[in-house]
Amino acid sequence: MKTLTALATLAALGLAGAASAEIRIGATLSETGPAAFLGDPEAKTLRMLVDKVNAAGGVNGEEIALTLYDDGGDPNKARTFATRLVEDDEVVAIIGGTTTGASMSIIPVAEDAEIPFISLAGAIEIVDPVKEWVFKTPHTDRMACQKIFEDMKARGITKIGLISGTDGFGASMRKQCLDVVGDYGIEILADESYGPTDADMTPQLTNIKSTAGIEAVLNPGFGQGPSIVTRNYQQLAVGLPLYQSHGVASKGFIDLAGPAAAEGVRLPGTALLVGDLLAADDPQKPVVDAYVSEYTAANGEAPSTFGGYAHDAFAILVDALKRAGSTEPSDIRDAIEKTSGLAGTTGVVTMTPEDHLGFDLSAFRMLEIKDGTWTLVQ
Repeated sequence: MKTLTALATLAALGLAGAASAEIRIGATLSETGPAAFLGDPEAKTLRMLVDKVNAAGGVNGEEIALTLYDDGGDPNKARTFATRLVEDDEVVAIIGGTTTGASMSIIPVAEDAEIPFISLAGAIEIVDPVKEWVFKTPHTDRMACQKIFEDMKARGITKIGLISGTDGFGASMRKQCLDVVGDYGIEILADESYGPTDADMTPQLTNIKSTAGIEAVLNPGFGQGPSIVTRNYQQLAVGLPLYQSHGVASKGFIDLAGPAAAEGVRLPGTALLVGDLLAADDPQKPVVDAYVSEYTAANGEAPSTFGGYAHDAFAILVDALKRAGSTEPSDIRDAIEKTSGLAGTTGVVTMTPEDHLGFDLSAFRMLEIKDGTWTLVQ
């Protein structure tokens, strides 16, 4: 469950005088369990990037020591590991919380210990209201609702059905969608849900299909649930536009649902998924291209959006460490909050005391699945 990464020591680089110094950072991720398709690429990304930084001489003359725990997606384990990271491993910052539930359980530990925490989960509650020691890299679920409703409005869709997961992310996104849907002149005519272990959503989708007037369906959720919804949707021949959340923005979703069932599905995603389609002058393109190349070479597979969230969290932390010139948690926190114009795989990040995410709706790209891959909706 625990991995220590501290390769390419400064001594090996001829900097023996600083070889004993290290910057201890921690992570608790869902490397196994039901959210492993999220947490596994996150863990691989962090290990890869720590090794890369250390091989280049570390940060401010100190190498990074990563302590990583696998919480299996269990919020109670995530809290236990966060406590261990603070009390036993004496880290100066924490990255993780693959899921919303895990992130919410880590937050009080980080706040009590006054250790900066960068979450990799989507719910808006993680950073709204702003918490002094808490930041995050994924777009919020509220932003996902807004991006989807913008697209629906552009297509003339005014009446929809909703089928949401009851997990932390699904419930949070459903709440956010209900809160903003009226701003776009869209009415929800059916509102169904499913549990995280449900294996068939046919009854709920049948109810939606039989509701008169529905013009499209939105599925807030993550994990295997949205893939099942997508397969059942095709089997029932619902025949209406289907929208998913950024919680399933990975090739794994297409593979689980099946390319035929996923054909035409739209969702808001990151630049990482369409790096080859980005304009040459897009500030995210060089970052995306480099990460995709390095991750693919290291792991024999392309990275996912979720690995990108870890990439950006680590980039934010390293940038803050360099600018702070200190490993004091309070100095690191202050530097993170002053992050400005940092291009990542998810957006160009500019933090403020009022904004611990650091980018707006324009960082989202509306994507559509065609022929088993991602395309940009123009």
